[in-house]
Amino acid sequence: MRSFYGTTLANPLMLGTAQYPSPAILAEAFRRSGAGVATVSLRRESGADRAGQDFWAMIADLGVPVLPNTAGCHSVKEAVTTAHMAREVFDTPWIKLEVIGHTDTLQPDVFALVEAARVLSEDGFQVFPYTTEDLVVAEKLLHAGCEVLMPWGAPIGSGLGLANEYALRSMRAHFPDVPLVVDAGIGLPSHAARAMELGFDAVLLNTAVAKAGDPAMMAEAFSRAVLAGQAAYAADPIEPRDMAAPSTPVIGKAFLE
Repeated sequence: MRSFYGTTLANPLMLGTAQYPSPAILAEAFRRSGAGVATVSLRRESGADRAGQDFWAMIADLGVPVLPNTAGCHSVKEAVTTAHMAREVFDTPWIKLEVIGHTDTLQPDVFALVEAARVLSEDGFQVFPYTTEDLVVAEKLLHAGCEVLMPWGAPIGSGLGLANEYALRSMRAHFPDVPLVVDAGIGLPSHAARAMELGFDAVLLNTAVAKAGDPAMMAEAFSRAVLAGQAAYAADPIEPRDMAAPSTPVIGKAFLE
């Protein structure tokens, strides 16, 4: 099992903490998921009256590594500032770096993303960049100091799954030694299992669990899916073929007249 900046996850599911119907349902979803990482966004507007302190305490009680993110940031300055605030609040060098460039698709601004990744890496952050599946951008992020890549499966919250499986397979083949996480767009456990079958090291999702009719049950389903996909990849599955191949050998079979 691959490590992320020296940390090996107990479970390759990274689960977000937003949009749940209640804190109790959030806690139950995490318990049943066995998720290896909790992702959280920093709500900057709640600092004066410490309105978010109960939430931060609940996240700490989950007992898993916390991955703060810069969700909602649209510029290098905004993302870097948010990352510094998150490091102070959560006491971790980890940061999921988002710099959004397109309003409708929430596609990353890859130019700003690379620059922000460089600034944060130089300042001691361990950056998890939310990016596209573009190989050139991936190379630039690695050169900027990132040791993990997080390509999107599809637009955030869309539930479309793996929109460009060819590109994701190419990224896995091109960066065999880099920890890769499919982030965003996952809607079903089968999508998560497929990502792991392609050789990805983890899957990050939020909406598919938080907005499900039964978030805790869905969280458990996703946990089983990522573990099944991981095991399938490790087992070296057969290659698909166009022609049938009999599972029962015909050599030596008796011929009846």
